[in-house]
Amino acid sequence: MTDEFIGDPLKPDATTFDPDRMSAGEPGLPRRFFWRGEPLEVQSVQRSWKETGPCSHGSDERYVNKHWYELSTDHGTMKVYFERKTRGGANGARWWLFSRRAENGAGANIGCEPVRTPDRSTNESNSREELA
Repeated sequence: MTDEFIGDPLKPDATTFDPDRMSAGEPGLPRRFFWRGEPLEVQSVQRSWKETGPCSHGSDERYVNKHWYELSTDHGTMKVYFERKTRGGANGARWWLFSRRAENGAGANIGCEPVRTPDRSTNESNSREELA
């Protein structure tokens, strides 16, 4: 099954942020988002990775640009990312739904195109994490 490109901003439910992740310097991955006005429940984290880029001031350092997550949700498996710096679009959204793999007909009414999986060559974590 191929992933369907979505490219929509997600609105996090501010009451469900993960303070443990935030204390470790990561985004506080919420347990619930709102997508197109409907709730999207995060059931587990399948894997996570970071996308890095070079310093914009000429240093050899690399900086995290995006935090990526592959999530099991009540709408299928989804790839979402958190942008460290907003680009100004979609009212400054920082959480984005990149793609979705519908399972058992979940959300089959959305017509989207297949996409290539983003480069996961740096800092990928393959651990499966259940959300309590």
